[in-house]
Amino acid sequence: MNKSELISAIASHTEMTQKDVGAVIDAFEEVVTKNVSKGEKVALTGFVTFDRVDRKARTARNPQTGEAIKVAASKAVKVSVGAKFKAAVKGAKK
Repeated sequence: MNKSELISAIASHTEMTQKDVGAVIDAFEEVVTKNVSKGEKVALTGFVTFDRVDRKARTARNPQTGEAIKVAASKAVKVSVGAKFKAAVKGAKK
């Protein structure tokens, strides 16, 4: 399912227009991106959590040559799935 299909599905489940749903999803993306980039955790309990993690500098190896390479410290996004979502995917009974 892509973004436009998601917008259509949500619009069909609500009384909102596709334009309004699109605006809500765009705002959601913006708010999550802004807060996670500042280092704040965004959690939708039971569904998903977005968090920023700091990766330390490290030494890695080039698999072809075996040469040691320095990898700089970086920031990454961690997305964790909530318990209710996991249970639904596993097919757990309600």
